[in-house]
Amino acid sequence: MQALKETLNARRLLCPLPVIRTQDKVKQLNPGDLLEIICTDPGVMHDIPAWCRINGHTVLETSSGNHEYIITIRVGE
Repeated sequence: MQALKETLNARRLLCPLPVIRTQDKVKQLNPGDLLEIICTDPGVMHDIPAWCRINGHTVLETSSGNHEYIITIRVGE
């Protein structure tokens, strides 16, 4: 089964909402699926990776530009 890639638009949301929305979206996905999270709150560059470590998910890529922060994660077991 091929991994699904979903995008979560968390622009204009402030902490802790991007993490809460990420958690809610991950519950809808299967292990191995990819989730791209797009935010405007710079705190996500610390918060999402920390949340992933605690919850067994993997950060694959992070980038920033144009006042946006993009994090791609792989959903864990």
